[in-house]
Amino acid sequence: MAEYIAPIQRLIEEFRRLPGVGAKTAARYAFATLELTDEQTARFADAITAIKRDVHRCPICFSLSVSCEMCEICASEDRDTSVICVVEDAKDVMVMERVRGYKGVYHVLGGALSPIDNITAQDLTFAELVDRVKSTEVREVIIATNPTPGGDTTAAYLARILEPYEVRVSRLAYGIPVGGDIEYADEVTLSRAMEGRRFF
Repeated sequence: MAEYIAPIQRLIEEFRRLPGVGAKTAARYAFATLELTDEQTARFADAITAIKRDVHRCPICFSLSVSCEMCEICASEDRDTSVICVVEDAKDVMVMERVRGYKGVYHVLGGALSPIDNITAQDLTFAELVDRVKSTEVREVIIATNPTPGGDTTAAYLARILEPYEVRVSRLAYGIPVGGDIEYADEVTLSRAMEGRRFF
């Protein structure tokens, strides 16, 4: 027999699908949802529907955009398209944007290489990055993958596939703690990491 009545149990199970949400937190979210007014429930449901309907991938950098067109960064004439910062996930772009001094553009890989999880080079946007490097005047690629085994493997792979091209390849310095994610780094740490990046 389920611990909760069916509608609550179903919602708990849906909340548990979210990263980092355990059984107790999922139950707390489900019971909090019960306390919402009809108007709040409608707004909550609409926000979930809207994010799936209105958020798309930028066709150039694969970050998030509110239309099927280029994202704001790729569309901006104030950005330096000769410098590309490569990150694992779209949320990393938003974190990196806290570094006010960076005026280049981005490329989102969609993850990191992980043989254990069956994530190979074909699953990520390496080919699209190489196409960008070949077809535009790119002078530097900054690798900002997470300082994890997967991030290190991905960085080494990127350095190798970009070697044939006349482009400077650098990696963020280890101002970010090893084993941590860029998402959780503060502005000072990110700024120091950007300033102290090393070249392959």
